[in-house]
Amino acid sequence: MTVAQIEDFALERYFARWEFEVRHQLSASDVEPYPLRELLALADDETTQLWDRLVLGYTETAGHPLLRAEIARLHQQLESAHVLVVAGAEEGIFLAMHALLGAGDEAIVVTPAFQSLHAIPRSIGARVHAIALRAERRWELDPEEVARAATTRTRVIAVNFPHNPTGAHIGPDVQQRLMEIADSVGAVLLSDEVYRGLEYRGEPSLSPAADLSENALSLGVMSKSFALPGLRIGWLASRNVALLDRIVRLKDYTTICASAPSEVLALMALRARERVLERSRQIVARNLSVATEFFASRAREVDWIPPRAGSVGFPRFSRRNADDVSKTLAEQQRVLLIPGSLFGDHPSHFRLGLGRRDLPIALDELGHLLDS
Repeated sequence: MTVAQIEDFALERYFARWEFEVRHQLSASDVEPYPLRELLALADDETTQLWDRLVLGYTETAGHPLLRAEIARLHQQLESAHVLVVAGAEEGIFLAMHALLGAGDEAIVVTPAFQSLHAIPRSIGARVHAIALRAERRWELDPEEVARAATTRTRVIAVNFPHNPTGAHIGPDVQQRLMEIADSVGAVLLSDEVYRGLEYRGEPSLSPAADLSENALSLGVMSKSFALPGLRIGWLASRNVALLDRIVRLKDYTTICASAPSEVLALMALRARERVLERSRQIVARNLSVATEFFASRAREVDWIPPRAGSVGFPRFSRRNADDVSKTLAEQQRVLLIPGSLFGDHPSHFRLGLGRRDLPIALDELGHLLDS
C-alpha cells in the first residue's frame, strides 16, 4: 500500500459530510474554540507588536523561534532546538511515522485510536499490533500486553493519554513501564499528549514523554486543551535531534512551514496558558457534571464509564446501534454524534464530546430521540 492508496480516514469523511450542516455537536473532540477578539485580548506587549507588524511571508520550517521557545517551556528537559512546529497533530503523526517506519517494520498502537496512528504505518508497509483498551477493564491499559507484543522489529510504540475517544488515563508508573519497554527493543515511544492539561481533580498530570527519555517523541497541538483548532498549529518534541532532523527534511515535502498569523496567535495563547487552560477545564467540568446526571437518569439505556481526563468519553447504548442513532440525530435533530464504528469494532459505543458549551442542548436532543 502507498500513500496514494491509503485507506479513507473514516472519521474525517464523516465530519466532511455532517460537521457544517448540523446545529450542535455532541462529539467534538476539542474545547469551545476561542473567538479571535478574546484571544487577542490575552496578548502581551511583545506578541501584540508581532501581530501588528506581521508580514505575510514564509516562516521558518522548524517554527518561529519564540514559539518554539514557548513550547519548550511546557517541558522540564527541552530547549527550543528540541521542538518542531507542524500543521496540527495530523502532520506530526504523518511525518513521525514516515521518519521511523519502513516496510517490514512493526508498530504497536493502543486502540481505539485516532486513525492516523495505525493507518499510516500500514500504508508504509509496517505491521501494526493493536493493544485494545476494553470497557470491561474500564479502559485501563495493561502495559504487559504492550511488552508481549514488542519485538526487535518494533520501531514505534504509539500511545495517547489522556485518551481519545475513551477518556482513559494512566499513572506515572505505567508511563515509566512503557518507556522501559520501548527502550528494551530500541523503539521510539510516540506519545500523543494533545489533551495534556485537561486532567481532572485527583488524576495525575503526566510529564511529557520527551522529558523522560531521549528516544521519546511528544506530540502536542493547540486544537484540544488550548481550544484553538483553527490555527492548525502542533508540534513534535524530542531530545533525539537526529530524529527531528529526519522529520524536518520530510516536512519540506508537506507544508514546508506554518502559517505566519497562526504562529503568532499560538504564541499569545501559550504565554497566557494558565488562563487558557483554566477556561477549558471549567467548560469540561461543567459538561462532565451535566453528562453524568444525564446518564445516571438513563442507566438502562446507556452504559457510562466516566472519563478520567480530557474532553471526550465513550458511552455505549444498551439496546441500540450507534450508527442508527447518529444518522437519525444528524438528519432529524441536526445534532452530530460520532458512532463508535468509526473507531473500529464498537457498534454500540459513541464518542461524547465534553468541550462545547452547547452540550446540554445536544444532550436534550439525544434524550428526545431515546424517548421516542
